[in-house]
Amino acid sequence: MSDPTRLKLAVFDVDGTLMDSQDLIVEAMTRAFADLGAALPTRAEVLSIVGLSLDRAIARMRPDLPPGDVARAADRYKQNFIALRAEKGGEAAAPLYPGARDALDALAARDEVLLGVATGKAKRGLDHAIAAHGWEGLFLTRQTADDHPSKPHPSMLRKCLADTGAEAGDAVMIGDTTYDIEMGRAAGFRTLGVSWGYHPVAALRAAGADLIVDTFAGVLPALDELWGT
Repeated sequence: MSDPTRLKLAVFDVDGTLMDSQDLIVEAMTRAFADLGAALPTRAEVLSIVGLSLDRAIARMRPDLPPGDVARAADRYKQNFIALRAEKGGEAAAPLYPGARDALDALAARDEVLLGVATGKAKRGLDHAIAAHGWEGLFLTRQTADDHPSKPHPSMLRKCLADTGAEAGDAVMIGDTTYDIEMGRAAGFRTLGVSWGYHPVAALRAAGADLIVDTFAGVLPALDELWGT
């Protein structure tokens, strides 16, 4: 039984974990490659790199692209995503997964639990998502691609620990991709995979996820198991 007075930290990925933004991501990336005149990526290719920083994601999909073209594609993706956000009603057009808000509220109601996010989004995109979904004040620590190396580097999660004062042994990373799981393990966190996102369950298991859940109803019991309560 863990000490109930010890701080417990739950850090969530955003795209593919809390909200389903795949349509916006795929369309923005497809438009970026079209603008560049490069071969268009498949939907599966785009979803496989969600969570990585843009330059790394594009280079992984098209390793033959020169660095200058990678940078141009990344810039076009950003511009296209901003345009699509305006066309489709902002981040509110990307729905939360069923039960996400209830799970976040239940965790936030527990005095010993602190919440954070670690996302491949830019800060601007995360700020839009927070405003669109009414998450203001919910996350004590918010880490984005602007200030850190790409996942799975543990920099984001180390900053989460510094911001909150929690210990790595009392922290859990929750995400839908192998990058989230690998990042969590590299930072000394326990890891909770979710099956409804962009990477298959078999890949999450192979990456070393401690537990995997199929619905948000399973998130709180799984976190309590990982925290040892």
